[in-house]
Amino acid sequence: MKDSKNIIDLDESEVIEEYTEPEPLLFEDEGKSELPEPGLVEVDALQRYMGEINRYPLLQPEEEKRLATLYHETADQDAAYTLITSNLRLVVKIALDFQKFWMRNLLDLIQEGNIGLMQAIKKFDPYRGIKLSYYASFWIKAYILKFIMDNWKLVKIGTTQAQRKLFFSLKKEKERLRAQGYEADPKLISTRLNVKEAEVIEMDQRLGSWEFSLDAPLKSDSEELHINFLTSGETAADEHLAREEMKDIFLMRLAEFRNTLKDNERDILDLRLLAEHPLTLQEIGARHNISRERVRQIEERLLKKLRQFMHNEIPDFQSYQTLVNEPY
Repeated sequence: MKDSKNIIDLDESEVIEEYTEPEPLLFEDEGKSELPEPGLVEVDALQRYMGEINRYPLLQPEEEKRLATLYHETADQDAAYTLITSNLRLVVKIALDFQKFWMRNLLDLIQEGNIGLMQAIKKFDPYRGIKLSYYASFWIKAYILKFIMDNWKLVKIGTTQAQRKLFFSLKKEKERLRAQGYEADPKLISTRLNVKEAEVIEMDQRLGSWEFSLDAPLKSDSEELHINFLTSGETAADEHLAREEMKDIFLMRLAEFRNTLKDNERDILDLRLLAEHPLTLQEIGARHNISRERVRQIEERLLKKLRQFMHNEIPDFQSYQTLVNEPY
């Protein structure tokens, strides 16, 4: 166990969510503190941890209040140490309740819960008439919740309090609706939970599966990796050649169309429709001594002429538009 000195010097953090008071903490064989005899035997880390924290007795309410008051008034580190060690089993109890969400190493949750416990004792006010274990349970759960949300997936899925609430409510609400004979569709769930339908859909998709490594084999006995089957982002050679050929035809026809235009139409085509940095309607009008509105009218008519010309000259012009990304 850590030394009692400076054990709770942590940065201030906010409680994420509130919960009801936990049930009384019960463990089998409580009070047994014997650790396995040294030898060539495998020792489970969780069992060893449980054996160690069972060495610390639970405090009577009067003693707990006395120590909490002592720490609150004098910051006595020995008092804090005793309060922490006597509540370590509470952390384990709460961590077990959240293991269904984590499904990995329970000690990860216990570790985060212990940090929450230390923060709770740092913030606890014994004069408000609240039981320490009740107050500490909020902080313990808050730290465990944040750890789960931060580590559930490679991409964080609970960056706001509303998302964290949805994370833990979604599955429960689905089960409740099905038990009532309703289809648990996103729209109904969003109405029940008072969130946006898009948020329900997004969270449901994110909770659908765990990530896997791209460097992992497809099967346990396979030498092929997942990364070998990712689609390439490069354009296929035949598609690239077809695109270039169609673009050349389009540009050839565009040059032919340009030769049919008047001076002001040609300027609008060159300096507005095809320019990387197009001139404004006002600038084009100043070049030809006409109004801004007149330039707009000419431009609108020019676009219609261009579309008609291309449709007449190029079969299946719609495909050309998609391939060369032209707005005509």
